[in-house]
Amino acid sequence: MAHTDHQTMRRVLRREIAGTVGVLTDDHDFRAMRRYRSFTFDDHATYLRQLEAVLKARAAEGTHTTLALFDPEDYAAYCADAGLDPDAPASRSRFTAELAATGPTIPYDGRPLALLLPALVDEAVRQATWEYATTLLTRLGPCPTCGEDIGRAAFTRASELLVRILDTAPPGDRHLVCTVSGPPDTLVSVLHGDQDPQGATRLDEAEAMEFTSVLALGLATRSPGGLVMRTSATGTADRVYGWRLRGGALEPLTASEVFDAYCTDVESGDLIPPESGVDYREPPALGEESTARDHRH
Repeated sequence: MAHTDHQTMRRVLRREIAGTVGVLTDDHDFRAMRRYRSFTFDDHATYLRQLEAVLKARAAEGTHTTLALFDPEDYAAYCADAGLDPDAPASRSRFTAELAATGPTIPYDGRPLALLLPALVDEAVRQATWEYATTLLTRLGPCPTCGEDIGRAAFTRASELLVRILDTAPPGDRHLVCTVSGPPDTLVSVLHGDQDPQGATRLDEAEAMEFTSVLALGLATRSPGGLVMRTSATGTADRVYGWRLRGGALEPLTASEVFDAYCTDVESGDLIPPESGVDYREPPALGEESTARDHRH
């Protein structure tokens, strides 16, 4: 009887232990892991099918599982720094535990991996973009004129601009894209905002932080770029408008400029048909502060 009670308690405890699974999302990373003899899978598709079966079984037991992006290059560097044998399952487990605390993760919610893996990759890109933009903002240092921290001041200004952009937007769900061009890389950040029945906009905090950091970097470094807003509401045409990022300020685009941007193929430059049910227009005014060119970071 006591033995049965112990087994029951252990089953209950196993259900309450959350786990993290490191996932090889593409075939390139999968092939990189096949160099290790302890990694016994031969085919990426089979690996994903078996992984999905394990995830479903854990979910059926009531166990929560988090998916983490497993990068073979990061894993090899981690093992080298920690003095671990990379060809050991225990080393992979330790690395995965580290990912759970510091890396991009998403919860397994029962959806097929074909839908979850792109979301995991997007989360990894979002986190990398935020970390990169934050690092560059930090390196800007103090203003030589007034001594104010340039990165911090730009982030505050970008936050204020984002609030005004959302406050002046027409009713509906919002989709914003901010692009900042410059050496060595072009950064792109996307922010989604759903409007609740009371009219308030719900934002993902991590997305908002990344978006604000990218916008702040463009403002602080006076890099070229742009910001586009698209609002969608039932019963009305989608509204699209935007701003040009130039000289550390947002300049409103005309309706024809927004139309041209949406109806031109980025790679080839060829014209593409406009979307039906889309209203291209000039953006609402954000206030004089948004375009002022006095001493500003």
